[in-house]
Amino acid sequence: LNLGIATAVLASITILIASFYAYRLDSLKALLAYSTIAQLSYMILGAALLNPSGLTGGIIHITNHALAKITLFFCAGSIYLASGKTNISELSGIGRRMPWTMAAFLVGALSTVGVPATAGFITKWFLIVGAFEAKQFLILFVVLVGTLLSAVYYFRVLRTAYFLPEERAPLRAVATADVSNPGGPREKTQPIGEVSLLIVVPLLITAALSIVLGLYPQAILELARKAF
Repeated sequence: LNLGIATAVLASITILIASFYAYRLDSLKALLAYSTIAQLSYMILGAALLNPSGLTGGIIHITNHALAKITLFFCAGSIYLASGKTNISELSGIGRRMPWTMAAFLVGALSTVGVPATAGFITKWFLIVGAFEAKQFLILFVVLVGTLLSAVYYFRVLRTAYFLPEERAPLRAVATADVSNPGGPREKTQPIGEVSLLIVVPLLITAALSIVLGLYPQAILELARKAF
């Protein structure tokens, strides 16, 4: 029991510190990295509750978070390939230029936050129930504060992408063959947009799976119960 409490305390501290730090970042990749640290701590927090609901939440979060974060990193890669930009402050209006990528990013962000109808909601539900069952109301507070912080820093990305105006017509550099000099490449510019179906389709699939597991979680819940 004492080990469980100590583990829960360490996981809670990690969640709060990583979430506060992510809120301060402008780099999209760094934000996703620190968000990952916080989300991995939810898995440990669920195990530390030492009851079926908490263990279920911790175990299923392995899959739920994997799908959401894979989607988000795929989207970050798609944005970089399309625009060469990595900072959140540089993404003004990009949601209108890359609608499919940003729609998948929205799903991944909502699942990470734990919004209903996404896989992440199932995780948060079991963690909250587990905290109530264990009468660990401080852990409940940590889950709620961590959820609020993740909503705030992901909303910052979505607000920039969807609601801030484009400062100018965005362009990206594209390498092309130089006809006059076959041995030397040259660059031209073209408007930012979705890069390729090979990039877009995988991130749409992982985003869709986050919704499917949120609406139909029975299979993964059964596997989690068998696991513990």
